[in-house]
Amino acid sequence: MGKEYSDLCAAATESHGNKATSRGTGFGCLSEVLTSIENVIQDIIISLSRNEAPFLKIDNRSNWENIKFEDSVGLQMIPHCTTKKIKSDSAKSAQRFALILKILSMIYKLIQSNTYATKRDIYYTDIQLFGNQKVVDNIINDISCMLKVPRRSLHILSTSKGLIAGNLSYIEEDGTKVNCTCGSTAVAVPSNIQGIRNLITDAKFLLIIEKDATFQRLLDDNFCNKLSPCIIITGKGVPDLNTRLLVKKLWDTFHLPIFTLVDADPHGIEIMCIYKYGSMSMSFEAHNLTVPTIRWLGLLPSDIKRLNIPRDALIPLTKQDQMKLDSILKRPYITCQPFWKKEMEIMAELKMKAEIQALTFISSDYLSRVYLPNKLQFGGWI
Repeated sequence: MGKEYSDLCAAATESHGNKATSRGTGFGCLSEVLTSIENVIQDIIISLSRNEAPFLKIDNRSNWENIKFEDSVGLQMIPHCTTKKIKSDSAKSAQRFALILKILSMIYKLIQSNTYATKRDIYYTDIQLFGNQKVVDNIINDISCMLKVPRRSLHILSTSKGLIAGNLSYIEEDGTKVNCTCGSTAVAVPSNIQGIRNLITDAKFLLIIEKDATFQRLLDDNFCNKLSPCIIITGKGVPDLNTRLLVKKLWDTFHLPIFTLVDADPHGIEIMCIYKYGSMSMSFEAHNLTVPTIRWLGLLPSDIKRLNIPRDALIPLTKQDQMKLDSILKRPYITCQPFWKKEMEIMAELKMKAEIQALTFISSDYLSRVYLPNKLQFGGWI
């Protein structure tokens, strides 16, 4: 690790040496990001000049004690939270220290050259060094949190996995015109949400759908055109950053009613909570990601009894499900969501969960023909 560490420090020092040229790039607030990186490197150089082992101080994103809840924002980090030290002379953290320096150096060069890279691009620069994509993802989030800037300001983009369809058109950063009119195919969520402009819609609501299979079924059933002008979007499970950014942008731009359609299980509830209130790991960027006005449309645990969904269509809660449910019930935002709490208590009492597809046991098109229209028309959400 010694030579690799020295090489990375040299690269970082080289970036620090470019300080004078960074002022002339005209990137506005991006020059502040460069300055923040330079300050980190300067502290390391000072430590080395004193024959002291340098370290990086990073906010602890995995401790609920560092998180506060505000119903208008969701989960966000407290101003003065506990931190963790990434030490260069510790066997447990030396490699992570070096990897953070390496990625910081790459970010610095990206900003200086006004170019962008995806997280995947960064991983593939040295697969053997990073080990796996998750290591890169976590380090980038740590850097974003450490520098107190959104990931977009680091010139790092995420590959989108989400899809969108419905009454929406916009222009992408490169001038491409996109029309999401509901058809048999959907449009991929853009990788540069901040770059899209000229958004136009007549939609009456936005429906977030947990699963790609359910999303595709609604497309096949021509749901958007049959009901009323609307937008449907899916993050294909746990949403990626771009899908969350797009939902937030649509809310900020149009203030549409936003509903979620998720499985009646702890995993589905967790996904809905991420869209609405955010996650602990990304709480430092809550203002850019959360939409606390989102409502839970379905599938509700109370729907299982109300619709007489056959027991054969239900799945017993596992031990992990029960642990997840207990964890959600203890979160700070549940106190302001008594109806959510009641629904989760129904699930715990039933000891069963149900996927959205369970509605097909009633009829193959029950979801699009009956369930969603009735819910939307008569206010069956919480």
